Amino acid sequence: MTMVRSMTGYGRFEGVINGRQTVFEIKSVNHRFFELQCRLPRGCGFLEEPIKNLVSRYVSRGKTDVYVSVEADDSQEAEVRVNHSLAAGYVKALRQLCEEYELQDDISASLLSRIPDLFTVSKAPENEETLAAIVTEAGEKALADFMAMREKEGERLAGDLLDHGQRILALVDEIEERSPVTVEEYRQKLYDRIKDVLQDTAVDPQRMLTEAAIFADKTAVNEETVRLKSHYSQLEELLTKSEPVGRKLDFIVQEMNREANTTGSKVCDAGLAHKVVEIKAEIEKMREQIQNIE
Repeated sequence: MTMVRSMTGYGRFEGVINGRQTVFEIKSVNHRFFELQCRLPRGCGFLEEPIKNLVSRYVSRGKTDVYVSVEADDSQEAEVRVNHSLAAGYVKALRQLCEEYELQDDISASLLSRIPDLFTVSKAPENEETLAAIVTEAGEKALADFMAMREKEGERLAGDLLDHGQRILALVDEIEERSPVTVEEYRQKLYDRIKDVLQDTAVDPQRMLTEAAIFADKTAVNEETVRLKSHYSQLEELLTKSEPVGRKLDFIVQEMNREANTTGSKVCDAGLAHKVVEIKAEIEKMREQIQNIE
């Protein structure tokens, strides 16, 4: 059973917690490391640390964005302060206008209330522990959906990797089956060429065996194909792990590509060379998919 997770995910919770309407939204995309950005209500910067601690329990890689909104606590009384010096200045200036231009003195409180910055409204600061508990509870709920999406996408990615891997194994089997035949074909071609050159002179069978052995040694790819299969077995095992394995998978695919390159440099048969190209194409597809895995 595959356990890998994608680095792409989205989760959202919106509801009432402790009597306060709360929104917690989280989304992530591919990134080499864990990077978190939070958009928080004004004056709630203290929430960034508990949110980071919460999210980092679930996420080890990926560029992650979190948006939090918490309804104001209406139970807290607001304190309204009047800027008396500003009000006095406006009243004095308005009365001077009335006297200067013989206007009716109709200065009222409603008129003064329109003056910008005349009133300052403040509330008691939020209880940080209470607010952190609300946000953490909302975050846990959003993260449940977020992780479910990452795991579902991870399952799809793992299945795709296994499909490419099976294709590679089939091609490796074909190479292993065909490779010894190329040695015999080379020996026969070499024999025919030498016989044609020497014409009636007898061909030294021992020399033929030696030349064929040298060719077989130069073109032997059994070590590379064995290592390719071994690397793929490691990849299959990693896909069953619950911890993040993206970096390990990336390393294994690099090793598979190295063995494929070595195999390609050894084969002297057009059919085998084409199969190596196919293997490298499958490995590249795997590499691209692994970039999405945590």
